[in-house]
Amino acid sequence: MPFPTSFSRGLVAATLATALSFVSTPASAAVIRFVTTFGPEAALATGSGSARALFDTTMQTLALEATFSGLSGVTTVAHIHCCTAVAGTGTIGVAVTPGTLPGFPVGVTSGTYARILDLTDPLTYTAGFRGTSTPAEASARLLAGMLSGNAYFNIHSSTFGGGEIRGFLQVPEPGVMAMLGVALAGAALRRRRHQ
Repeated sequence: MPFPTSFSRGLVAATLATALSFVSTPASAAVIRFVTTFGPEAALATGSGSARALFDTTMQTLALEATFSGLSGVTTVAHIHCCTAVAGTGTIGVAVTPGTLPGFPVGVTSGTYARILDLTDPLTYTAGFRGTSTPAEASARLLAGMLSGNAYFNIHSSTFGGGEIRGFLQVPEPGVMAMLGVALAGAALRRRRHQ
């Protein structure tokens, strides 16, 4: 026995609403999540790892978490670079932070890192990236570069002074449940039209 029409429409509406709640636009969120997997930046580099960045547009903070291992040399510095000319490729100068990320472990071949950066502090940015802009303008440019896939997290080592491993920061793909919900809603609408 088929479900009553009102039930079918309600199910479709609920499914679609649930799916759309998972698919919010990154720019409208207070906290935007980025992830990356580190890979060798140079031939013969051996390191690997992953990182997560949480860009809080309300608090103007950037929370960074990273895990890395297997470097061919010991760590020297680590940064966020922005903004390359082409998403997911190329090199560009350091955007965040001068010297190295605060508290980044130096002299190790593996480790973890966690720190929250204050994006309202002009010292968070390199002079080359910030130029004459305000911290708010630099933050907006950094966010735009991250959203477009033109910013990368880079770890340098004693063996590879220009960088041993890096990963371009990306917003993760929408959740499987959101995609499933959209597909189910579409299938229900098509089924309803054929009945």
